[in-house]
Amino acid sequence: MDINGIAQLAGVSRATVSRYLNNGYVSKEKRELIAKVIEETGYVPSQEARQLRTGKSKLVCVIIPKINSESVSRMISGITDVLNASGRQVLLANTDNDERAEVKYLRLFSKRTRVDGVILIATILTDAHRKAIDSLNVPLVLLGQQVEGTACVFHDDYRAVRDMTRTVLKTSKHPGYIGVTERDVAAGRMRHQGFLDACAQVGRPVRSEAQETASFNMDSGYFACERLMEAAPDTDAIVCATDYIAFGAIACLREYGHRVPEDVQVTGVGDSDLSRVTTPSLSTAHLYYRTSGQEAARMLISALDESDDGPRARELKMGYEIHLRNSTR
Repeated sequence: MDINGIAQLAGVSRATVSRYLNNGYVSKEKRELIAKVIEETGYVPSQEARQLRTGKSKLVCVIIPKINSESVSRMISGITDVLNASGRQVLLANTDNDERAEVKYLRLFSKRTRVDGVILIATILTDAHRKAIDSLNVPLVLLGQQVEGTACVFHDDYRAVRDMTRTVLKTSKHPGYIGVTERDVAAGRMRHQGFLDACAQVGRPVRSEAQETASFNMDSGYFACERLMEAAPDTDAIVCATDYIAFGAIACLREYGHRVPEDVQVTGVGDSDLSRVTTPSLSTAHLYYRTSGQEAARMLISALDESDDGPRARELKMGYEIHLRNSTR
């Protein structure tokens, strides 16, 4: 069955069926006839034919750093909400935190236009990333990192951690920090700087031995906390760059006989589901991951709908909320 067969069975012209399939104007009577034939025959329009006719595939690629991340899944949920509602389909490309795989996907889309646009949930951006982005022939939106001259939606990582640290310092004298690689500007560099500036503003210098680096998981947070407490045993507050690092730190502290929050306060970032049900419940900064995904999708759709002159780069910084729970005093 093809568009000609649908037209014949419905008793309308081929052009009328084409307008119907492309959401153009069709009278109510003819629309009902075409819809009935399509339902009875199970006809599905050819995606390849649609792309040849319109130059659009209605397909958007979302490049993600890892599939098993709660923050990433919340972003994807927001993205798909908006793209599905606009009649577009989503192709997920999982890179397992492999920077080279991200660049490979970006280069692929610069050579072959099989998608209408790309959303990159960004962590570490290298020169190779920037070159690949510059060579893209479809619109791109970065999600999670701020890059001047590139359409992006990002979080206020600096102020979220700065404000959380200020709260902790009201009842702590010897703060410590467990962060992530500062090659990740948002989660690494900006969150760390927020912690350092909050400490400096109240005259609490931070010793180098009270600062550690971990990966984005509980095990790494556990071992980073173990190293920190061994080097700086008088630490009475640990600000963590992520919730999962904080969960690992809490497990370590409890195993070594430290009470949380009586002896050591612990905070995270992300407001994950576990933050509310773990013992003690975790004080954390809520970042609007799902909403940021929605905004990135809307930004991409706006770029796709603009004229051939090309979209102007836009930047959107999301807000945050500080949620104080039982891991702080």
